[in-house]
Amino acid sequence: MRWGCHLPRASWGPGLGRVLQPAEAIQRHRQNLAEWFSRLPREERQFGPTFALDTVHVDPVIRESTPDELLRPLAELALEHQPPSAGFPPLALSQLFDSDACGRRVQTVVLYGTVGTGKSTLVRKLVLDWCYGRLPAFELLIPFSCEDLSSLGPAPASLCQLVAQRYTPLKEILPMMAAAGSCLLFVLHGLEHLNLDFRLAGTGLCSDPEESEAPAAIIVNLLRKYMLPEASILVTTRPSAIGRIPSKYVGRYGEICGFSDTNLQKLYFQLRFKQPDCGHGTGGFSATPAQRDHLVQMLSRNLEGHHQIATACFLPSYCWLVCATLHFLHAPTPAGQTLTSIYTSFLHLNFSGEMLDSTDPSKLSLMAYAARTMGKLAYEGVSSRKTYFSEEDVRGCLEAGIQTEEEFQLLHVFRRDALRFFLAPCVEPGHLGTFVFTVPAMQEYLAALYIVLGLRKTTLQRVGKEVAELVGRVGEDVSLVLGIMAKLLPLRALPLLFNLLKVVPRVFGRVVGKSREAVAQAMVLEMFREEDYYNDDVLDQMGASILGVEGPRCRSDEPTEDEVFELFPMFMGGLLSAHNRVVLAQLGCPIKTLDALENAQAIKKKLGKLGRQVLPPSELLDHLFFHYEFQNQRFSAEVLSSLRQLSLAGVRMTPLKCMVVAAVLGSGRHALDEVNFASCQLDPAGLRTLRPVFLRARKLGLQLNSLGPEACRDLRDLLLHDQCQVTTLRLSNNPLTAAGVALLVEGLAGNTSLKHLSLLHTGLGDEGLELLAAQLDRNQQLLELNVAYNGAGDTAALALAKAAREHPSLELLHLYFNELSSECRQALRDLGSTTEGGARVVVSLTEGTAVSEYWSVILGEVQRNLNSWDRGRVRRHLELLLRDLEDNRGATLNPWRKAQLLRVEGEVRALLEQLGGPGS
Repeated sequence: MRWGCHLPRASWGPGLGRVLQPAEAIQRHRQNLAEWFSRLPREERQFGPTFALDTVHVDPVIRESTPDELLRPLAELALEHQPPSAGFPPLALSQLFDSDACGRRVQTVVLYGTVGTGKSTLVRKLVLDWCYGRLPAFELLIPFSCEDLSSLGPAPASLCQLVAQRYTPLKEILPMMAAAGSCLLFVLHGLEHLNLDFRLAGTGLCSDPEESEAPAAIIVNLLRKYMLPEASILVTTRPSAIGRIPSKYVGRYGEICGFSDTNLQKLYFQLRFKQPDCGHGTGGFSATPAQRDHLVQMLSRNLEGHHQIATACFLPSYCWLVCATLHFLHAPTPAGQTLTSIYTSFLHLNFSGEMLDSTDPSKLSLMAYAARTMGKLAYEGVSSRKTYFSEEDVRGCLEAGIQTEEEFQLLHVFRRDALRFFLAPCVEPGHLGTFVFTVPAMQEYLAALYIVLGLRKTTLQRVGKEVAELVGRVGEDVSLVLGIMAKLLPLRALPLLFNLLKVVPRVFGRVVGKSREAVAQAMVLEMFREEDYYNDDVLDQMGASILGVEGPRCRSDEPTEDEVFELFPMFMGGLLSAHNRVVLAQLGCPIKTLDALENAQAIKKKLGKLGRQVLPPSELLDHLFFHYEFQNQRFSAEVLSSLRQLSLAGVRMTPLKCMVVAAVLGSGRHALDEVNFASCQLDPAGLRTLRPVFLRARKLGLQLNSLGPEACRDLRDLLLHDQCQVTTLRLSNNPLTAAGVALLVEGLAGNTSLKHLSLLHTGLGDEGLELLAAQLDRNQQLLELNVAYNGAGDTAALALAKAAREHPSLELLHLYFNELSSECRQALRDLGSTTEGGARVVVSLTEGTAVSEYWSVILGEVQRNLNSWDRGRVRRHLELLLRDLEDNRGATLNPWRKAQLLRVEGEVRALLEQLGGPGS
């Protein structure tokens, strides 16, 4: 990762006008450098203010190499991706300038590594170590960014001027630089940005630090040891630029090998995740120590299992991406941060300002080249539904369209410097010898980028564009001539030709429009593939790919016949958002605003047609996540205006998913007929996040969420909200208890919309039912109340039944499956059979000697909850109901009633058999 190209101009401060002593000047220089190099990029600051390089840095493996290794011909594609072979022992930072094997003093060290191996972070750590006195061998350290120096062009300046402009405290002691000898260390970071010429005819000799030369000439003479010959020099560069320094001027080469040891990867993750929590809104990893430990343990197990993630984390940059993704999935997400923005930021950290080859006149952006080549491979994989690529597949995409020597040279640079960043050898059994994208989501991101940049063109588009441009250019000149000739000569063909010149560009425009519609169609079809309907949602898929799957994998012996690319449409939407387009433009991959608008219109048109279908919960969440990634409220409001039912039952609603749903649907205006969050592992924080969505709901299902009394505070506030329009609230199978009901009745007292309330199996007990009995009259609109299976006794049940009978609006009270005596059940039946009006009380499957019209409701609840309720307790209640049915069947002479009772008995016996009890 990179540090800023323009280094700070330190100020004199209060000491202006007086000459600083050397020790004082160097100390001021240390302070300024420490302040500058401690500053983190915006992408790093999301980890919170406690995140600092000193606390989380893990040194990558540095392997010493020889000039002979560097001069070997470029290896085949398959060999380029193998970890470096064992040779010299790894080098520590403190050993870089130790004497070589022959005892010779080492003055110049060149560290090289591909994109993502951690060169910039290593330099930043080295500088900070010196600032804090951890490199005592050097009294003075002067870092230069070669990107900064290259921006100066050929404008002459002396070494002293370059230093003084960037490090003002050193201005007065520059004449002493020559006397510093080996205690002076120059750090030249990013040598690939400079085009160095070591020929005497190209760069003359210069030994005077005060003499003005082009910056590149000064660097050449420093490296020649003609200027300040005793100074030590550390150079970092990409592999393709190693040859720009003749090997005779280099004392030691070191290859930065990244985290080739799995233990280094695990150490990095432990340091990252165990940073102190900074609290909500500051970007800290908001989780308990136990949750952090659990994440680290799962990640470590996945790394130890030699899964593909360990190959990806060979590059420290991808360790950062893993942390950023887990932070996104598990920590409070800053407003506007999306998965697409994380991947775009990741590429910005690694490729911002990077040209493919600084010596090439085209000055082509490295990221633009990657989008064209790796994007093509990625898209071909998505379109053919494959993630494993042969060497021929890779070579075909890299070499497509290459015709000139210059293009082959650019390809050579890309292969050496960046190919390993995007592709890794596959380590999965059955696919050895193939290549995969370093992380699966990167394939889908690059495929989406390839599309939105307009790099995918059909033959008709390519030919049509050339013809249209040619006709357009010729037409401007010829149209004027034809217009004059048409007035002078009676040639009827001239107007026809004149109009034809205008038509050709329009026809090409229609071809491009049809192409956009085809891309939108493909994206929408990928989003709504029926084959993916029963997959996990994309966020859970991402978490599983990083952390692995807890417990045995389902159908592990059955290979996946069809790859899933559900992130591809998400990334397409995300890349069209304004923020990501700005960052991509900085990477040399601009997306024109007009193109983005036309793509969005094409997508909206297709979504409008296919988005009305009823989707399974996980697919519906994916659809909402697409809108979240797009970050366009107007677009989402128009597309989702037909949504009337929101069913996410069974989806594990993490804080991120709650935020996604609230962000996309919370600002909508039309009511939602039904919102179902049953069995979603919601907690009180999730309820608060989703409140804007709940306020739009008429029917709200929150069953099976383990919501306790503390959640009832949020439910009370929802019911008391002046915009609440909930008519049906299902809270069954949540441990609300009597303490929770005490809060709920406060909400009922001030609510005017609720008609149906289910508190089935919520642990109310006698106390809860008595609270309801005492407070029920404070609500005047309730029509139905279900308090079945709550462990209540006779007294509480009778009290609530009497209150229900006196309630002005209540029509139905469910009391079955409570701990009621036979006398109480009979009393409740008698109470419900009076003709004075009031609520009907449902306590059994029978009413007198007839079957209750609510028998299917009771047995339906049992069937739905058979696996979650106490089996012994349910069996006991079913046996009582069965005995009641048998008694009533024997007491009636009506054959129709006997048949009905016999049918219901059969249903009860079937349930008893499922529970393992006797069927008779």
